[in-house]
Amino acid sequence: MNLNTNSAPAAITADDFYHIRRLEAPRLSPDGSRVAYVLIKADKADNTYRSDIWIAPVNGGPGKQFTAGEARDTSPRWSPDGRRLAFVSNRHNDKNQIYLIDLDGGEAQRLTHMENGATGPAWSADGQRIAFVSPVSAEERAAEDAGEPEEARELDAGERQRRAEEKKKAREKKFDPHVVVRFPYRAGTDYLTDRYRHLYVIDVDAQDARPMRVTDGDFDFAPPGWLADGSALITWAIRDPEAHDPVFYGQVLRVPVKGGEPAVLSKAGYHPLMPLPSPDGQWVAYLHVPDKAPYSQGKRLVVVPAAGGEAIELTASFDASINDFCWTPDSRWLYFTAGVHGNNGLYRVPATNGPVEKIVVGARYVTGFDVTNDRLAYVLSEPDNPSDLYVAGANGEDEKRLTKVNARFLATKKISPVQEMWYESHDGTRIQGWIVRPPDLDPAKKYPLVLEIHGGPHAMWGIAEPSMWHEYQVLAAQGYVVFYCNPRGSSGYGQDFRMAIHTNWGLADYRDYLIGVDRVVDQGYVDPDRLAITGGSYGGYMTAWIIGHDDRFKAAVSQRGVYDLGAFTGTTDIPRFIEHIFETFYWDDPQKLWEHSPLAYVKDIHTPLLILHAERDYRAPVVGAEQLYAALRRLGRTVGFVRYPREGHELSRSGEPRHRIDRINRIVDWFDRHAKGEATP
Repeated sequence: MNLNTNSAPAAITADDFYHIRRLEAPRLSPDGSRVAYVLIKADKADNTYRSDIWIAPVNGGPGKQFTAGEARDTSPRWSPDGRRLAFVSNRHNDKNQIYLIDLDGGEAQRLTHMENGATGPAWSADGQRIAFVSPVSAEERAAEDAGEPEEARELDAGERQRRAEEKKKAREKKFDPHVVVRFPYRAGTDYLTDRYRHLYVIDVDAQDARPMRVTDGDFDFAPPGWLADGSALITWAIRDPEAHDPVFYGQVLRVPVKGGEPAVLSKAGYHPLMPLPSPDGQWVAYLHVPDKAPYSQGKRLVVVPAAGGEAIELTASFDASINDFCWTPDSRWLYFTAGVHGNNGLYRVPATNGPVEKIVVGARYVTGFDVTNDRLAYVLSEPDNPSDLYVAGANGEDEKRLTKVNARFLATKKISPVQEMWYESHDGTRIQGWIVRPPDLDPAKKYPLVLEIHGGPHAMWGIAEPSMWHEYQVLAAQGYVVFYCNPRGSSGYGQDFRMAIHTNWGLADYRDYLIGVDRVVDQGYVDPDRLAITGGSYGGYMTAWIIGHDDRFKAAVSQRGVYDLGAFTGTTDIPRFIEHIFETFYWDDPQKLWEHSPLAYVKDIHTPLLILHAERDYRAPVVGAEQLYAALRRLGRTVGFVRYPREGHELSRSGEPRHRIDRINRIVDWFDRHAKGEATP
């Protein structure tokens, strides 16, 4: 990084993406004295990302890099005695495997040699075994059951690579068509195969240990957790493979390690998610939502006896959706994150039920955390800092910042402040929003404004939104006032607020945005004739919806949007999403879905629109963008269309670095041309 900290601070640019460091996955050592974490950075030369594991002393002092290389090292997991770390890396053949490394130093040792990779490592309480997940087909499972040798282990790395390349060429030559065997049949950026994720257990210190598979069947299992006595694994799997939904319709299972039928632990009438056994082996915690309208409901935290029994809902009176959680080692508390009024805070609740306590709150966003009985470690995004690691006592007091990974970069840049605002919508409902002003704003001048719209549709943005930190700062640095808000439908304001758009997309929430824009204009420094609008996913839907119903915006950029709800239902990797949202099948009431589709109002779109979409977006497939672009071209409207190869729905969050930078530059360029009225290259 070549940054001159002695020069005057400069405006943030899209290319500054290469200088921003992000932390994730903090893990406290068993004795609470150290914390392992992952540092992620973009590699400009190779147009990819590198991630390394670092370790910092909790009492202060610089963090030290613990792994390094041309790879992505992730998911650090301390051994129960604190002497070793297990982690996941793609350092051989670009395929994830599990590695072990001693805390005293030395080279990482590869533990797994799974032909299809291995992820999700979990230590047994005695430190002798690790459970993990690996995808495998029925044919491959049959070969394992027959005791055929694990070929990959018997070959050296070079021979393994050569054979893998030969197999890949043969598959590409012989099996060029995609043979669809599942539904949904694609997800992320890939077509799904006949391989399903299964649970394995491997002895850590045995010579030439061979992993033992403990599950079977044509469905996926989630990464496991161990019961304290080592007798069983706790996991999640689809309860009905014909339900055609990869998110819900699952069940929490207790899987015996030595064989036998899994036991179902989850409560009927609900969709469970993310099970995690207590360290003492007595309980299993998980999140659940009701069977009815699961995509619109907030997630609540539940515990059930590990031996089976009645589930207890711990957060029934806490009117917020739970994001993530973990147990304290003594099994007394469950800590969890939840979004409330734009801030993703850290809370805790007694495992035996009781009031929820605030632990880490305020104008910040907790992006990851871990706990011991008396200490917390967590990563924060803040309005003036995209990512750093903190520790505190179990009650959130005595907070200490352990890292300053972006300090040098931030010292060279002008950071635009973020201002909170509340306003009343058309019916008196209070809406929370935020304004990011240009760093050198002159209140006597008039500035163009960009309305940013979040996706979900039940996401929640806030003052320290980590996924948008860079984009907001770039737009502000280019002279735009950025306004964003959480309209009805957003998480963080209670279940009724979240459900307000159920069955009524577009109509229920679009005035919340427009009235917010009016309130910012009323402050006097925004030019009402230079307004722009953009958003991604549901934000792309709302961008197209708003410009089909209102002409105030001079420029629009719609990203990875959904424009025809009927076509979306038949092509997305979550095919039951619209069915649950609108409580109908698209073949039963196509008119209802069409009336809520932005494409139905394409003749009323006159705002210059740039459509950005990823070609391998299987969440919101590119066919919708193609339809919208074709219609606007036929109508003779001003429209642009940019397609990003190799990318999926997460382009703006985890796409190739050059694509992410290009995306921001194209947004700024489009707004400069059509909102500012500037001619740009």
